[in-house]
Amino acid sequence: MESMQPGAVKRRVHALKRLQVRCGSIEASFYKEVHELERKYAALYRPLFDKRRDIVSGTVEPTDEECQWQGDRDEEMEPLEETLEEDAKGIPEFWLTVFKTVYMLSDLLQVHDEPILKHLNDVQVKFSEPGQPMSFTLEFHFEPNGFFHNTVLTKVYKMQSEPDVSDPFSFEGLEIIDCEGCLIEWHKGNNVTVKTVRKREKHKGSGTVRTVIKEVPNDSFFNFFDPIKVYSDGNRADEDLEIALAIDFEIGQFFREMIVPQAVLFFTGEALDDESLGEEVEEQGDEDGGVEVVGDGSGKEEGDRDNVEEGDLDEVEGNKGDIALDRL
Repeated sequence: MESMQPGAVKRRVHALKRLQVRCGSIEASFYKEVHELERKYAALYRPLFDKRRDIVSGTVEPTDEECQWQGDRDEEMEPLEETLEEDAKGIPEFWLTVFKTVYMLSDLLQVHDEPILKHLNDVQVKFSEPGQPMSFTLEFHFEPNGFFHNTVLTKVYKMQSEPDVSDPFSFEGLEIIDCEGCLIEWHKGNNVTVKTVRKREKHKGSGTVRTVIKEVPNDSFFNFFDPIKVYSDGNRADEDLEIALAIDFEIGQFFREMIVPQAVLFFTGEALDDESLGEEVEEQGDEDGGVEVVGDGSGKEEGDRDNVEEGDLDEVEGNKGDIALDRL
């Protein structure tokens, strides 16, 4: 279109584009100030969220006045009340229920994750200090449990609000550019992010048969704390990994903007979670062939499968690329 315009008009269009670039710089400053406001108001929310944590964990019992509520959806709580004991402490399984309600998270949760998440006491958002690069940290606080030694698991999301010099018109505001997880110190035999497979291999020359046991990645919510790096080798990730990163970033934003501020509404089901992850990532079937699954790291046996010939274990290794999409 621009190539068809007279020279004088093209010059004026170029001038407009320069103005647009300057608008982008102003918009970038706007989002930086928004981040500072968000950080400021996070300190005002903190005492309320601390009170929520204490009520959920049962360390504080709210007064009669604090419990007064005139709502029209109390009947939705009746099924929950029927499953709880009269002397239940705090609000049992609060965060597990929240996670199972949120569409983005329920797809990540596995059955073997649920006993661990019953020990989750609180989820907090911490913003970077003034003068530091923009970021926010999700903190997952756990009570002492038999699964891992950590009391807090963290996920840091790094952000920027700068137009790309090479493509300034692609700027859409504050964006996440990278994230970092943390090391989970699992108790022996309780790591649910791996599973053990066993197979029999037949040597092509001698015909000797041997049994090989190996750990491979396992689907789990706790892969969320071991994210894929954006450009770990200096090159752009392939399309599937780009999609996985985009999903990870969106989940981080959803925690910050919706789940942590409105946890009680997700617990009761009143928060309408119509958020979509955008383009669906098509999950490939698990084609382990005749690999025998010995365990998933939780100490529970998943069942046996038929033995296979030599080389099939490599197929399991090949599936690691697919499993990487679930490491969120």
